[in-house]
Amino acid sequence: MKILITGGAGFIGSQVADRYIADEHQVVVVDNLSTGKRAHINPRAVFYQMDIRDPQMKTIIARERPSVINHHAAQLDVRKSVEDPLLDAGTNILGMLNLLEGAVGQGVQKFIFASSGGAIYGEQPPASPPAREDTPMHPLSPYGVAKAAGELYLHTYEAVHGLPSVALRYSNVFGPRQDPYGEAGVVAIFVGKILTEGQLLINGDGLQTRDYVFVDDVVEANALALRANVSGPFNIGTGVEKTVNELFSLLLKITGKSAPEIHGPAKSGEQRRSVLDNSKAKDRLGWEPRVSFEEGLRRTVQYFAQKPQP
Repeated sequence: MKILITGGAGFIGSQVADRYIADEHQVVVVDNLSTGKRAHINPRAVFYQMDIRDPQMKTIIARERPSVINHHAAQLDVRKSVEDPLLDAGTNILGMLNLLEGAVGQGVQKFIFASSGGAIYGEQPPASPPAREDTPMHPLSPYGVAKAAGELYLHTYEAVHGLPSVALRYSNVFGPRQDPYGEAGVVAIFVGKILTEGQLLINGDGLQTRDYVFVDDVVEANALALRANVSGPFNIGTGVEKTVNELFSLLLKITGKSAPEIHGPAKSGEQRRSVLDNSKAKDRLGWEPRVSFEEGLRRTVQYFAQKPQP
């Protein structure tokens, strides 16, 4: 089938595109290359350099008539969303609406949305069970609000226009191709700093926890969502939480490097605890994480050691 992937030059989207192409699907990539890299675009994909907010997106969808839209393009920086909520909403809400409007009446059979389990639920009380899909959403950042709004729009477009959709609520995704020089992705940032012996700063006391899931497992979730006759939200996480301090110590062990543990002030808009229950994805998608945290970190370190970023 033909699949249009927005953000298909980015960290996750490009690897989803590679998987779909390996599975013999036709892939159309749309990316404005603001953060994505042209080198990540599969040569077998049709590529349009375009912002998802551009009115011409509707023309592209009408021309290509994809069976599936896989939407990964986004403003990804939680801190930037706090500083500039209008910018965040412009991409993450209005951009998505532009895609949904373009999909209506053009033969699109499914819309797969890269949502955020890491930001959508908000603060999780200490020692409470991992968040489930029916856990109330109380996001702490405009980024999380935009992802929640995106899911509500998906529900509306399925009810009103009959457009089936799946929202994959990612926990903290890490792995090869993640940008080590941006603000999103603590694993890539830490790896980049450790390998180059740069100044590394841990925000706050480092006891904040995250549910880290390796990118290969996320790609598998996208492959399963393509085939499964399901709709609605699915948590894509490991159900295991790690502190930032644990991440830092394990990376020093893997790299054999030494670095001082320096702490700075906590950042606004960041929650203290995040961990996801993935039982629904196991039951309905047949998905579960296969790559351990340590193995994923080893693969990530190996990638950045062999292919240093500019």
